[in-house]
Amino acid sequence: MRVAIVMGSKSDLSIMEECSGILRQFGIAYEMRILSAHRTPDEVAAFSKSAKASGFSIIIAGAGMAAHLAGVISAYTTLPVIGVPLDASLQGIDALFSMVQMPPGIPVATMGVGKAGAKNAALLAVEILSLADDSLNARLEQYRQDMKTTVLEADESIKKL
Repeated sequence: MRVAIVMGSKSDLSIMEECSGILRQFGIAYEMRILSAHRTPDEVAAFSKSAKASGFSIIIAGAGMAAHLAGVISAYTTLPVIGVPLDASLQGIDALFSMVQMPPGIPVATMGVGKAGAKNAALLAVEILSLADDSLNARLEQYRQDMKTTVLEADESIKKL
């Protein structure tokens, strides 16, 4: 089980590190790459075509503006591709639309814009991988339980104010 985290620019790293943090928390191996659908199209195609043979199970792709990275990757592989729209312009709405409006037959699972979307992309990857790994599924269930506990503890503390 390995996840590829691909971003279009080094400036995207601060957002896409949300993915690597979650994957590390769950003990999932990952590799980060900077590849641009527009500036390095040959490298994107080569990476995408070889991703499965290279041992990747899922690809998370983050990009802003025209945001074609996730769609181009998806066109070259049958691995699940999770897109993270980034706020490079128009508050990320342009990136969101370019990912969520993929033509039929070339799917990109699209998350919300920015850090929350990056975190959810990694969690979706964990969910997909946990289908074939009971231990990972148990850790995911514990993660959810811990979130619930945190919210309920905050609720109790605010009641005392």
